[in-house]
Parts: sequence; structure tokens; C-alpha cells
Amino acid sequence: MKKRDKTSVLIELKDVFKYYYMGENVVKAVDGISIKVNEGEFVAVMGPSGSGKSTSMNLIGSLDVPTRGHIFLDGEDISTFSESDLAQLRGRKIGFIFQSFNLIPNLTAKENVMLPMTFQGIPLEEREIKAEELLNLVELTDRMDHYPNELSGGQKQRVAIARSLSNDPEVILADEPTGNLDTKTGDIVMHFLDKLHKEGKTIIMITHEPELAEHHAETVYWIRDGKIEKVTRKKKGAKYIDGELKKIVEKRK
Repeated sequence: MKKRDKTSVLIELKDVFKYYYMGENVVKAVDGISIKVNEGEFVAVMGPSGSGKSTSMNLIGSLDVPTRGHIFLDGEDISTFSESDLAQLRGRKIGFIFQSFNLIPNLTAKENVMLPMTFQGIPLEEREIKAEELLNLVELTDRMDHYPNELSGGQKQRVAIARSLSNDPEVILADEPTGNLDTKTGDIVMHFLDKLHKEGKTIIMITHEPELAEHHAETVYWIRDGKIEKVTRKKKGAKYIDGELKKIVEKRK
């Protein structure tokens, strides 16, 4: 994978709102957030249950469109795209890893990894070769022909990681990737995400675990009540600093 210089903006949410109308009530799931993700960056969206982080994930991943505001992917405003156009864009640009794995139960591990390539019209032989390479990458060569109910939780998540890479997307969007795993297995999954990041992939992780966000991500967006409460950034592998402290540090240089 090609290394990135991390200066080019890949995904940007500009003053985005997502409201749900339930009779006379309005649920402000996302209430005016702005998020910027550079190429090759590891970003975490962090917040407790009900904070709006899942809705934010749907917006970042083009799974939903905003009530108001703009979402840019590779410089294109996708806020007004049709669902069919969004689906094609997602298939090419974004690989998804879900907390509940979302594997198709009647397909083998190999067939699950091949599935996204089918929707992009990739020939069968090429799909098979790529799926085998990816399962080897996540150390599941001996589980290719096993069905999801024959795999452990950690193995299922590693199949999900392989599947997310099948169309060589620019972005890996991981929704609570360790949520259904024990600590040791979760560490293995995060190792794979860190490895992909070091190889140049852009990683966006949705999580409610502060330690996970701060240990792995370079930038953390902290969300509460549909708003961004603060943004913290890691400086050269050291501690995180918030926006105000960053200004002070820069002034002292």
C-alpha cells in the first residue's frame, strides 16, 4: 500500500445536521458537526451511547445523507447524491468493519470476502485470488472454507477486516471493532488496524472506549448530545493535546 503524506483531505463534514422527525418531536441526532479526515490518518469518533456517534458514522460512511450541511469525499459533495450513486461510491472508496461482524451465514469466509467484489463486476477468478490473499493477510488461510458459525468471534472480525479490504478502498471505517470481543482478541484486531494504518490506509474508528481511541488514533473527535465537545490530537507519538494547548505550544516554538 502506498504511503500518504497526510496533507490531502479525504473526507470532510461541514456544519452537518441530522434530524429525525417523530410526530411533533424532533430528535437532533447530529447537531452541527464538522469533521476533517486527511489521507492516511487514523481518526476516532468517540462518545457514550446516545451521543450521536453512530449517526456520525453513517454520515461519514455515506450510509445516510444529512438534513443540512455538506459532506465531501475526495472533494465531491455527496450530500445530494442518489442512493444508487452513494452505493457505488461506498463500494469503491470505503471498507466497513461492523461490531456485529455482518457476515452472511450461508457463505464461507472466502465467499464473504469475495462478495463486495461481485458488486463491482470483478471476474470470478480474480475475486478468488484476491480473497485468498486477504485471508492469508489476516492469518486465516486454514479457515477459508469455514462458515461463520464455525468461527470464533475474533476470526469473524478478521474475516470482516479482509472483506473490508476486498475492493482496495481508500478508507476503512470500523464501528466498535472490538465491541463483541474479549480483551486479548480485541488487541489482535487492533493490531491489524494499526498495521493497515502504517501501510497507508485511512482508518476511521467509532468507539465508546477512551483508552482505545487515545492509544490508537492520531485525532479524536469527542461527541456528546450530537455536538463535538472537543478534538484531541496526538503529537509525534506522545500525549494528546487539545486545540487550545496546541496553540500555546505552537506559539512557544
